[in-house]
Amino acid sequence: MWGILIAVVSGALMSIQGVFNTAVTKQTSLWVSTGWVQFSALLVCIGAWVFTGRERIGELASVNPKYLLLGGVIGAFITVTVIQSMSALGPARSAMLIVVAQLVVAYIIELLGLFGVEKGAFEWRKVLGMAVAIVGIVIFKWE
Repeated sequence: MWGILIAVVSGALMSIQGVFNTAVTKQTSLWVSTGWVQFSALLVCIGAWVFTGRERIGELASVNPKYLLLGGVIGAFITVTVIQSMSALGPARSAMLIVVAQLVVAYIIELLGLFGVEKGAFEWRKVLGMAVAIVGIVIFKWE
């Protein structure tokens, strides 16, 4: 139950953040807005680190494989693409497409056992669930 609640909160925060970031971008620029998002996130992380644990930052040097350290780089491009999609499609359509893309890519990662994830078995019901989500997007977009 805790995992479901956290996932719902995460989805809600992502939608709100996307709207905020899009509005900031309209008043500044794409890369200024994205830079601010990443910088302010860094400040929050430093504050949380100071008050909660203070694990050794040097432990990052022992992370293997090294490509796992690209999460922040990917995060910058997530911010940019969310801003651009929300600006072009609006928050609801953008969020639906983002979620379906996340589902499809996550399922492919799971099926192929990519990036150290335990390989999962193919299940038609999961494919059907994604197809229903895609049909939902088509219905939602239908004018």
